[in-house]
Amino acid sequence: MAAAAELRLLEKSLGLKPGNKYSAQGERQIPVLQTNNGPSLMGLSTIETHLVKQASKEHLLGSTAEEKAMVQQWLEFRVTRIDGHSSKDTQTLLKDLNSYLEDKVYLAGHNTTLADILLYYGLHRFIVDLTVQEKEKYLNVSRWFCHIQHYPDIRQHLSSVVFIKNRLYANSH
Repeated sequence: MAAAAELRLLEKSLGLKPGNKYSAQGERQIPVLQTNNGPSLMGLSTIETHLVKQASKEHLLGSTAEEKAMVQQWLEFRVTRIDGHSSKDTQTLLKDLNSYLEDKVYLAGHNTTLADILLYYGLHRFIVDLTVQEKEKYLNVSRWFCHIQHYPDIRQHLSSVVFIKNRLYANSH
């Protein structure tokens, strides 16, 4: 998903009026927000953090110092590990995320944060193409992704990914 499209999804999710002007700069197409009141803002996580603050929904950035640091960590993860990686890295990425989510419902803390939203948008293109067996292999990622996609304000027009709730291959006696 192009950064501008993702930023528009986030705007709508946050209840902001559309109309921000986005562009991309450089070979890596780094998103840029042209602001009315000052300098342009560069970088996906910088712009998305700005939008959250503009919408007065700072709770999405974490409620404690530790949660805020974790949200920033996951925003960096999104930009460095998910954006622009090769398809051969997908399995490693999902394996690492699956291990992390083993005992967690959300990426940072006990509520949905910008980290969950940003990773959901970033992973959607990969998760939608997973086979049933791959979704079962990355069960914790599948559980987390399924949970986040059920927030209609987050998913919006993105296709819903189907997850089978019963194992296909039960032990038979």
